[in-house]
Amino acid sequence: MGAATTDLDKAHMRSALGLARRGLGSVWPNPAVGCVIVTDGRVVGRGFTQPGGRPHAETEALAMAGAAARGATAYVTLEPCAHHGRTPPCAEALIAAGIARVVVAACDPDPRVSGKGISMLRTAGIAVTENFLSDEAEELNAGFLLKIREGRPLVTLKLASTLDGRIATHGGESKWITGEAARQAAQMLRAASDVVMVGSGTALADDPDLTCRLPGLADRSPVRVVVDGRLRLPLTARLVATASDIPTWVVTLAGGDKARRAVLEGAGVELLDAPNGPDHQIDLAVVMKMLADSGVTRVLVEGGAHLAAALLRRGLVDRLVWFRAARLIGGDGLPAAQSFGIDHLSQTPRFVLTDSRAVGEDRMELYKKI
Repeated sequence: MGAATTDLDKAHMRSALGLARRGLGSVWPNPAVGCVIVTDGRVVGRGFTQPGGRPHAETEALAMAGAAARGATAYVTLEPCAHHGRTPPCAEALIAAGIARVVVAACDPDPRVSGKGISMLRTAGIAVTENFLSDEAEELNAGFLLKIREGRPLVTLKLASTLDGRIATHGGESKWITGEAARQAAQMLRAASDVVMVGSGTALADDPDLTCRLPGLADRSPVRVVVDGRLRLPLTARLVATASDIPTWVVTLAGGDKARRAVLEGAGVELLDAPNGPDHQIDLAVVMKMLADSGVTRVLVEGGAHLAAALLRRGLVDRLVWFRAARLIGGDGLPAAQSFGIDHLSQTPRFVLTDSRAVGEDRMELYKKI
């Protein structure tokens, strides 16, 4: 691990992790990284990965620190890069600035980096402490790490339901099951995601914008993705009408109506052709690989019940964010997920509760796939 660490080290690294979170949703295909530079107990530089993935956190923090970086300690949430891309390696920048010690939260599994950044620092005589608060750092960048290790993004399924798991009445009324505070929390989830995804049924029923409507965060709206195998999305839909301003991708089966495809593309919609899966529906595992190949690291799925069931059935849901309203609808209400062929309890997707908190008059529960 390296030199002994202190409570001050923890405080500075947690500050760096907080900085890194600011980049979630806006830095893909790069990871969200934070960096804090400290000399003689005083913070002289702070930085986090900027929109689009450049400049890197270390570059930002070093620019703020200036000459004060010499002899300082740098706290970095992910191993500094060691390869030449659009910018020189961050490991080289730390060495050139005269940093004396680097505390690294997590190693970067990218083959271009993986251990090379730390090795470069140590070769230059810099003291390195690695794997410091690594669990927190890896959870923060779980999407980037999944993309590197498994070739797919992190998938978070967001549900808003009654206590008995109903998302609408039998007639389809769903606005609003949860209160304003829960809806604002859901908007923050969008701001921290690369992509927000819905099925065609939800797009048809709700005609959503799928943008981030919180004050000051309009520019943090994610790419909107609609899974629409038969291209049912109407040309009058808000998603289509705003596609020239906000990136909108429609995942569909290849070989659909050419005229309809041309009109959607003319409106600014990007079509992604996907194959049929084993259930004769769009193969969502392939879709997730396609998104990862496009650089996407974090997908927020907002509905509907058929898409939720399909993802759960394929084991593609990594996190659940469940908003529960303190009300009941009953068995004739629409369920949060449609049936997905479970015969035995051993077949059920399993999750562990990681957080539960009050959000206004509702409850927000966070789950992680086991």
